[in-house]
Formats: sequence, C-alpha cells, structure tokens
Amino acid sequence: MTRTITPRLRTLVLLLLAVTGALFAGAAPASAHAALTGSDPAQGVVVDRAPTQISLTFSEQVAMGDNSLRVLDPKGKPVQSGKPANVSGTTYAVRLHAGLADGTYTVAYQVVSADSHPVAGAYTFSIGAPSRTVVSDTGAGAGGGAVGWLYAVGRYLSYAGFIVLAGGAAFVLACWRQGAGVRALQRLVVGGWLTLTAATLGLLLLRGSYTSSGKLGDVFDLDLLGQVLQTKTGAALVSRLLLLAAAALFVAVLFGAYARREEEEGADEDAAAERRDLGFGLAIGGIVVAAGLAASWAMAEHASTGLQPGIAMPVDIVHLLAVACWFGGLTALLVALYRAPADTPLGTDAVRRFSRLAFGSVLALVVTGVYQSWRQLGSWSAFTDTRYGQLLLVKLGLVAVMVGLAWISRRWTGRLAEGVTVAGPKEEAEVPAAATVPTGAATAEAGGAGQAGTGEAAVAATEPSGTEAGEARLTAEDEAPADPGRAAQLARQRVAVESARRKRLRDADPSRAGLRRSVLAEAGVAIVLLAVTTALTQTEPGRTEQEARAATAPAASSPADTSGALTLDMPFDTGGKNGKGLVRIDLDPARVGANEMHLYVQRPDGRPYDIPEVKVALTLKAKKIGPLPVAPEHITTGHWAASGVQVPMAGDWEVAVTVRTSDIDQVTVSKNAQIG
Repeated sequence: MTRTITPRLRTLVLLLLAVTGALFAGAAPASAHAALTGSDPAQGVVVDRAPTQISLTFSEQVAMGDNSLRVLDPKGKPVQSGKPANVSGTTYAVRLHAGLADGTYTVAYQVVSADSHPVAGAYTFSIGAPSRTVVSDTGAGAGGGAVGWLYAVGRYLSYAGFIVLAGGAAFVLACWRQGAGVRALQRLVVGGWLTLTAATLGLLLLRGSYTSSGKLGDVFDLDLLGQVLQTKTGAALVSRLLLLAAAALFVAVLFGAYARREEEEGADEDAAAERRDLGFGLAIGGIVVAAGLAASWAMAEHASTGLQPGIAMPVDIVHLLAVACWFGGLTALLVALYRAPADTPLGTDAVRRFSRLAFGSVLALVVTGVYQSWRQLGSWSAFTDTRYGQLLLVKLGLVAVMVGLAWISRRWTGRLAEGVTVAGPKEEAEVPAAATVPTGAATAEAGGAGQAGTGEAAVAATEPSGTEAGEARLTAEDEAPADPGRAAQLARQRVAVESARRKRLRDADPSRAGLRRSVLAEAGVAIVLLAVTTALTQTEPGRTEQEARAATAPAASSPADTSGALTLDMPFDTGGKNGKGLVRIDLDPARVGANEMHLYVQRPDGRPYDIPEVKVALTLKAKKIGPLPVAPEHITTGHWAASGVQVPMAGDWEVAVTVRTSDIDQVTVSKNAQIG
C-alpha cells in the first residue's frame, strides 16, 4: 500500500507548492494596510507660490524615520528641512527650504503602518508651472524584491509551524493520548516547533531590510536589528521566541513523562490519578502557551489597530487557536492514519473526539470570522470592489470545500464504528486489525527483525503474499530446540510477520481507506487555504481601501481651480460608532477679508450624514494670530455653512475642525493652507 500511495502524495505536494507559489506571486509585494488619504499640496496640482511645508494624511497612524518623507526638486536635490513630524492625528509634515524655484517637485514617502506593514509611494506637484524632472527612482524599495518574497515565505512558515505545533499537541491531549508515544506524531509536533522558531528568527533578521531598503545585504545589519527591537513588531517577535522556549519544555514533558505514563499498564489508582493530573497540567499550560503565541500576531498586526482593537485582539487570538485545532489536528490525524504503528492503534473513539473538536473549531471560526470580515470590510461592496474582499471570497469558498470533505470523513467514521459494533468476539480474535483497529494507520515495524533476522524472515515481514508461509516456517522452527539468541531472533521475526499481517488487513478495509482519502483531501485544501490567509494578512483591508478612494477621488476628479477658492479634505475617526468619515471645507475666495465657508461631512462610502456638532478654528501661528472660531450653521444633511469669515492677513493658516459624533466621541483634525 505504501508503494502505491507515495507517488500520489508526491504529486499532491508538488501541486500544492505550485498553488502556494502562485498565490505569493500574485500578491503585491508591498501590500500596505495604511493608505495615503490626503496631501497638501495635493497630487498633480499647480500652486502659485511655494509652500512652506508638505503634509501627508494616512488612514491610520504610521511610524516615520528621519528620511521617511523626502521632497526632491526637478534636479533630484532634496529640499526638505529637518525631520518629519506628526502635526495632528494621522497627518505628518516636513518643512521646506525657503525660496523654492518654479517647477515640478516629487514627494516620496516610506513609512510603516500601525499593523507592521511598509507603506511606500510618491507623487508630484508643481510650483508656478510644470517642468521636466530627472527624478525617476524614489528609492521606495520597502516590502518588495527578494526580501519581500522571503518575508512572505517566513510568514507562511510561521503560521504553518504554529498550526502544526499547537494543533498536533491538542490532538494528542484531547483526542488520542496514546499518540504521545508514537514517533511519527512526535516528529510532526517537534517539526512544527522547529519551523516556527526558524521562521521567527528569519522574520526578525529580515524585518529591518523589509521596512527600509529592501536589500538582502542589510539583513544582517546590527543597527537595523537594534531599531527593529524597539518597534512593536520587534517586541512581538522577541516575545514569540521566549514563548517558544516554554513550548519546548511543554513538548519535552508531553513526549517524555506523559508518554511514559500513558504506556504504563495496570489499574493502580494512584498511577491513574497521577496521569490525570499531569494531563490536566499539560492542557492548562498548553492553552496558556498557545494563546500567548497567538497573541504575538494579534498585538502587532491587523487586530492591533483600526476599529475596536480591544475587542479585535482577543477575537483574533480565538480565531488563530481555532484554526490550529482544526488544521493542526487534521494534520496529526492524517499522520496517525498513515504512520501509526500496529502496536498503538488509532481507534474510532479518537477519530470521533477529533470530529467533535473540529466541529467546535469551525463554530468558533464562523463567529470570529464574521466579526473580522465586518471589521475589515465595512460594506458589502468591498467583497467585490477590493482585493481584500476578493481574497476573502476565495477563502470562504475553500472553507466550504473543507467543511464538505469533513462531512464525508464523518460518514466514513460512522461506517467504521458500525463495523466495530457488528464484529463479535470470535471475529475480533481472528481479525483484530480489521475489527478493533479500523482506523489505525500502521507500517510494518520490522526494522529490528530486518537487522538481526535472515533474508527469508525479511521477505515474510514485508510481502503480504508470503506472510502465511513465513508463519508456517517460524512455527516449524519454534518447535525445534534453539539457543537463546536464535529464540530472540525468532521472536522478533514473529512480531514483524504479525505487523505485516495487520497492515495488510487494515489496508484491505474500504471504510478505513475512504477515511484516509477524505482526510488527505482536507489536508490538501488546508494548505492552499493557509496560503490565501497569509496573502490576506499582507493585503490592505477593504475598509481602508474604500476610505482612501473616497478621500482622494474628489480631488482627483475636480477640475483645476482658477477662482482662488480653497478646498481641504480631512479624514477623521472619533473612535466610536459611526465615527469614521471625511470632512471637506470650501473657502471662497480664500483671500484676505470676508470669505464664505461651506463644510461637508461624508461617510467613508461618500454619502453625506449629520453629526451632533462641528466647529472650525483658524490659526496663523507665524504671527501668533488665533485661533479664530467659526460657527457654521446647519443647512441640510451633511452640509454646514458660514458667511463673512474674516481672514485678517495672508499666510500659512492652520484650519482645525472639531468633529463630535456622540456625547463622548470627539476628535480634532487640521490642515495647513495658504490663504491670501
């Protein structure tokens, strides 16, 4: 049976690797979760006079370095002065040199979003009139190239290692305690630990280059590594390594002391109580360590920023644990079905217990997944209009396929259980492998016999067609006198023959073969599903993408302003219910003296809506004038206006808008604008 399965497994693995590679290749190398929602001056505009500073507004807070925001003149020379600074909320600015000449200027930015992903881009604006520029490469290499690809692979391996480690251990403790002594399961769980540890170390080394230069040569730069350790993501990776040390102790006890106690025979009450206490302690410790490892993702990625992070992080932890129990337990079940030895059978009770564990995991995934989808998408249209939504639809389809395959596996399990019930005592004695161990995946444990036995015994142990002849020969030899060495050799040969007989009988069981095929198909879909999930974590959420579109679309579609009127778009987020949106101010004619102001409030999807209160204040910091309050009157839904707004003198005015969306949820956003 092993010879016929191996080519199929090899083909399946190659196919899944190809699909995984295609998914990684299709994902944008620098997929960012913070989006540029506004800039001053705006992209592509032509201003009459040189601005004193450049400001950028993002959809969430970002981390900036000394060179994160650069402004280059037409010849490629930097013209910014000093370091970029956070001026208000999610708006960041850098001062410019005085007396800039006319021409086209390039603004290049390279920052790190609050959920750990690099954000890089560039745009141009012109002073006086557009001109030719020599700037073509802004140096925004973060998140791309070979380093970006390696980082994506590291993320996939870290998820896979965690799932196998946590899920495999959960399968042993909750479903099949005898599996603690099975070498194949031990190698699986230890392999998960090694994979997660190696991937975490790799991510820690790659992190500095991934978020800055994108060069392979910077991977071992100790200065970059020191900077990474001071960030939220660096702290999360170090915490994960510390928790992996605790996980190593857990694995050692699980496959050491606990496995030995499970193998002990006898009904001594004290020994049984000791086994139960040790199992309970391992379960509690395993849950704590697994939850801590899951938290190392939640505290540094999607869940840690945006809407309701206090709820999103615990939900993300539960989601990851449910994935590990389902996918990791499924992997352990597959290994047990194919590799469990004949003397440690996998019974239908263990398969049934895993079926219940998987069902509970699916329920947890549904509840947490619905919340996460609402949080990351925000609208039904985001399912089809954004890349995140499209990947999520693929993920939902794969989950549905896995649930269907799981239902088929449950049917095979039921048939196996019926086979056990029908078999009588005599039948169990005659065919113990088929009747009492229907789901045990065993290989012939003939290693010892093969080393010490004769060639004839090895043939009898490995070829089913020669099993009966081998048994007859061993019986005949057993009747003859033999020295102790020969007797031990014959005993080993008898064990090998019996193991081969059991394996042959099990492989002939159609119910068990059907279960193996369905579980193998589930595992194959799970590998692809994990690749899609990894791509999702590197893709800008649909809610953020739509907000960025709503904020930038009006500025991109409006014609060039020749009347002197000023328009400012400022995204806001008060943190409460319906607390996100966009406030737009139109000031006409934006000159010294009386002006007319119109203020519009929009939802992220562009629809107007009313809020309890909105206030405006104008400040000219250079002359220490202001703040000058403006109290606009409500006109219609989402529209306020004020006439006779006095601007006493020309200059770089700060326009601050205070938005209140409830009794306690309020925020002030601002932008600088040249008025007069």
